[in-house]
Amino acid sequence: MNPEHFSKIDRVIHEKGRLGIVSILAATGQMSFTDLKNTLGMTDGNLISHIKALQNAGYVAVAKTRKDKRPLSLRLLTEDGKKAFKDYLELLETIINENKS
Repeated sequence: MNPEHFSKIDRVIHEKGRLGIVSILAATGQMSFTDLKNTLGMTDGNLISHIKALQNAGYVAVAKTRKDKRPLSLRLLTEDGKKAFKDYLELLETIINENKS
Protein backbone atom coordinates (compact mmCIF):
# COMPACT_ATOMS: atom_id res chain seq x y z
CA MET A 1 0.00 0.00 0.00
CA ASN A 2 1.37 3.36 -1.03
CA PRO A 3 0.73 5.93 1.71
CA GLU A 4 1.46 8.73 -0.76
CA HIS A 5 -1.89 8.07 -2.46
CA PHE A 6 -3.76 8.88 0.73
CA SER A 7 -2.02 12.23 1.07
CA LYS A 8 -3.32 13.15 -2.39
CA ILE A 9 -7.01 12.66 -1.50
CA ASP A 10 -8.89 15.90 -2.09
CA ARG A 11 -10.11 16.81 1.42
CA VAL A 12 -12.68 19.25 0.06
CA ILE A 13 -14.51 16.51 -1.84
CA HIS A 14 -13.74 13.67 0.57
CA GLU A 15 -15.98 14.94 3.38
CA LYS A 16 -19.24 12.93 3.38
CA GLY A 17 -21.66 15.80 2.80
CA ARG A 18 -19.59 17.39 0.05
CA LEU A 19 -19.01 14.03 -1.60
CA GLY A 20 -22.78 13.60 -1.74
CA ILE A 21 -23.26 17.03 -3.30
CA VAL A 22 -20.53 16.52 -5.89
CA SER A 23 -21.76 13.02 -6.74
CA ILE A 24 -25.33 14.20 -7.29
CA LEU A 25 -24.25 17.17 -9.38
CA ALA A 26 -21.98 14.95 -11.48
CA ALA A 27 -24.90 12.60 -12.11
CA THR A 28 -27.62 15.20 -12.72
CA GLY A 29 -25.72 18.14 -14.16
CA GLN A 30 -27.50 20.65 -11.93
CA MET A 31 -29.93 20.75 -9.05
CA SER A 32 -31.79 23.30 -6.99
CA PHE A 33 -30.88 23.94 -3.38
CA THR A 34 -34.20 22.48 -2.20
CA ASP A 35 -33.79 19.31 -4.25
CA LEU A 36 -30.22 18.86 -2.99
CA LYS A 37 -31.38 19.38 0.59
CA ASN A 38 -34.23 16.88 0.25
CA THR A 39 -32.14 14.28 -1.59
CA LEU A 40 -29.29 14.42 0.93
CA GLY A 41 -31.47 14.91 4.01
CA MET A 42 -29.44 17.91 5.14
CA THR A 43 -30.51 20.99 7.03
CA ASP A 44 -30.34 24.38 5.29
CA GLY A 45 -27.35 25.46 7.36
CA ASN A 46 -25.42 22.26 6.81
CA LEU A 47 -26.00 22.29 3.07
CA ILE A 48 -25.11 25.99 2.83
CA SER A 49 -21.79 25.45 4.62
CA HIS A 50 -20.87 22.51 2.36
CA ILE A 51 -21.84 24.39 -0.80
CA LYS A 52 -19.77 27.40 0.35
CA ALA A 53 -16.74 25.15 0.86
CA LEU A 54 -17.19 23.73 -2.64
CA GLN A 55 -17.68 27.21 -4.10
CA ASN A 56 -14.57 28.51 -2.33
CA ALA A 57 -12.61 25.65 -3.90
CA GLY A 58 -14.02 26.61 -7.30
CA TYR A 59 -15.87 23.29 -7.67
CA VAL A 60 -19.50 24.46 -7.58
CA ALA A 61 -21.20 27.45 -9.20
CA VAL A 62 -24.68 28.93 -8.99
CA ALA A 63 -26.78 29.48 -12.10
CA LYS A 64 -29.74 31.81 -11.79
CA THR A 65 -32.79 31.03 -13.89
CA ARG A 66 -36.57 31.22 -13.71
CA LYS A 67 -39.20 28.53 -13.33
CA ASP A 68 -42.90 29.34 -13.51
CA LYS A 69 -42.00 33.05 -13.49
CA ARG A 70 -40.15 32.64 -10.18
CA PRO A 71 -36.38 32.93 -9.64
CA LEU A 72 -34.57 29.62 -9.30
CA SER A 73 -30.94 29.09 -8.27
CA LEU A 74 -29.33 25.92 -9.52
CA ARG A 75 -26.05 24.44 -8.29
CA LEU A 76 -23.72 22.83 -10.82
CA LEU A 77 -20.17 21.56 -11.03
CA THR A 78 -17.65 23.86 -12.65
CA GLU A 79 -15.07 22.45 -15.05
CA ASP A 80 -12.60 22.47 -12.14
CA GLY A 81 -15.17 20.60 -10.04
CA LYS A 82 -15.69 17.97 -12.73
CA LYS A 83 -11.93 17.48 -13.06
CA ALA A 84 -11.42 17.33 -9.28
CA PHE A 85 -14.18 14.72 -8.92
CA LYS A 86 -12.78 12.67 -11.82
CA ASP A 87 -9.29 12.82 -10.28
CA TYR A 88 -10.73 11.88 -6.88
CA LEU A 89 -12.47 8.81 -8.31
CA GLU A 90 -9.38 7.79 -10.28
CA LEU A 91 -7.23 8.04 -7.15
CA LEU A 92 -9.65 5.85 -5.19
CA GLU A 93 -9.64 3.36 -8.05
CA THR A 94 -5.83 3.34 -8.02
CA ILE A 95 -5.79 2.67 -4.28
CA ILE A 96 -8.28 -0.18 -4.64
CA ASN A 97 -6.62 -1.77 -7.66
CA GLU A 98 -3.07 -1.66 -6.33
CA ASN A 99 -4.18 -3.51 -3.22
CA LYS A 100 -5.89 -6.34 -5.09
CA SER A 101 -2.56 -8.00 -5.81
